[in-house]
Amino acid sequence: MEKEIATLSRTKQILEKYSFSFKKSLGQNFIVEPNILHRMIERAGVTEETGVIEIGPGIGALTEQLAKNAKKVVAFEVDGRLLPILEENLAPYSNIEIIYQDVLKTNLHEIIEKKLNNCREVMVVANLPYYITTPIIMKLLENRLPLKAIVVMLQKEVAERMTAKPSTKDYGSLSIAVQYYTEAKTVMSVPKTVFIPQPNVDSSVIRLDLRPEPLIHVKNEAFFFQVVKASFAQRRKTLLNNLLNNLPNGKANKNIIEECLTSAGIDGKRRGESLTIEEFALLSDKLYEIFK
Repeated sequence: MEKEIATLSRTKQILEKYSFSFKKSLGQNFIVEPNILHRMIERAGVTEETGVIEIGPGIGALTEQLAKNAKKVVAFEVDGRLLPILEENLAPYSNIEIIYQDVLKTNLHEIIEKKLNNCREVMVVANLPYYITTPIIMKLLENRLPLKAIVVMLQKEVAERMTAKPSTKDYGSLSIAVQYYTEAKTVMSVPKTVFIPQPNVDSSVIRLDLRPEPLIHVKNEAFFFQVVKASFAQRRKTLLNNLLNNLPNGKANKNIIEECLTSAGIDGKRRGESLTIEEFALLSDKLYEIFK
């Protein structure tokens, strides 16, 4: 019986057979420790009733483990050189479909409806390419997909930003967006030594359980995120100055913003990183009444 793809010897054998060279621009780092993938799938809670979307399967190390546990796996790959490798290595599994397409340009509602409609639940489980982690996470959240959870391996520092609390150096607009849509929890630490080529930083596996409804109710979601983004535009500046200089609307003047801050009970001299998500919601609702 062949060794698992995620072993160092099998990975090297595959790479040599296809004379594969890593593309730095695609953030390619392949994991060579199967036990980490076993634990990741266990933390995700993938079962024979689960449909899985995988992003960036590489040579199929995680895909292989998912196929052993899930009902169906749909994997998106943008590097055409990997398609024959995936096709050969994953041939024993009939429950995998590889799609040669950029997930950011894909209608995932349609994919779930057409390809995973016979699964009791759908999850995203992936070792995300580092260069595109945040755009992928934001697409998955903003599209309001019918997902049970998103369980992904990513840079440790990005996981720390996603789970950060107010008044910490890692807290920012990504923390608020992730926590608005999900309950976020780091479930595993992954050392950089288990990848080839070895990246410069350690990784974490984060689990995002989708909330049935967002954490707080706001009058206008798009405007709420504009206020959040403006508040963090320059971290060293006060909330008042950031809002004044970065709100995308000609109505932004000092008197109006100060009035809204006072009405929300928030001191304009504070910095964005000190506000809770509830305070941002209150402030954005006050501003929205004027800016809409």
